[in-house]
Amino acid sequence: MKKIVISVLFILFGINYIYAAEKVVVGAKAFTEGYILSSMVSLLLQENGIKVVEKFGLSSFPLRKAMETGQVDAYVDYTGTAWAAYFGHTENIYDPEELFDLVAKEDLEKHNIVWLDMINFNNTYGLAVRSSFARENGIHSLSDLADYINSGKGKDLIFGVNPEYYERSDGIFAVMDEYDMNLPRKNVRTMEAGLTYEALARKNIDVAMIYSTDAQILRFDLVILEDNKSFFPHYNPSVLVRKEIIDAYPEIKEILKPLTLYLNEDIIIRLNYLVDFEGLEPEIVARKYLHGLGFIK
Repeated sequence: MKKIVISVLFILFGINYIYAAEKVVVGAKAFTEGYILSSMVSLLLQENGIKVVEKFGLSSFPLRKAMETGQVDAYVDYTGTAWAAYFGHTENIYDPEELFDLVAKEDLEKHNIVWLDMINFNNTYGLAVRSSFARENGIHSLSDLADYINSGKGKDLIFGVNPEYYERSDGIFAVMDEYDMNLPRKNVRTMEAGLTYEALARKNIDVAMIYSTDAQILRFDLVILEDNKSFFPHYNPSVLVRKEIIDAYPEIKEILKPLTLYLNEDIIIRLNYLVDFEGLEPEIVARKYLHGLGFIK
């Protein structure tokens, strides 16, 4: 009798496992880049014969919880978000590879979540200037900007940052301290993040806090200054997949390689631009890009 019960349980377990693995639920964060990247995940899986259900449009914490509870099987997230927001670490890790290895190890050990290869761009904070300003003054990095300010030529420059970044201990004044920019606090103005781009383009400010893959960088022809001292934290994306799904579909790692091989900062900015300012749907942008590379029909 005991053997029969064990056999029945084994059969039921097997049926449940097969059922769970016969489709993959792909989630997406509710912003342009999140939709584009997860659309690529969904399209590549479907092209390779894996059935997909999409659960797009969740914010970070609900999507993360859905992943941990098995309601979502795969989505794209960022190393810095996992390290600080999900895992609660306060130490900044400035080496992107080290940070990736740490979050991947912790997530696998604690949550049975696998991080696939790191995607080759960093959606972090940055400081930008107009391209004409950068060109005319030979400013390409934050150290160049510091030299320009400290020489006296840039003593009247106006910075624009959002209120949160003005107040944060690792915010704009920490950046200025790290790069030894001798500029008065009164030269730093606060405004909503989305307004800094236009204010910079209109010459209401000279330096803007930006997000490094925002489409408005392309729209307003801005230059992100190189963070040559690696001050800003890293937010490199990766596809996260529940280990149960990887065990059922080990080929997923190879299927999703194009995201690692063919995406970088310039490309994702352009893809974001097509959605935000050309009005294309994220799925269409993802489809056209993957089709152009020959990965989907």
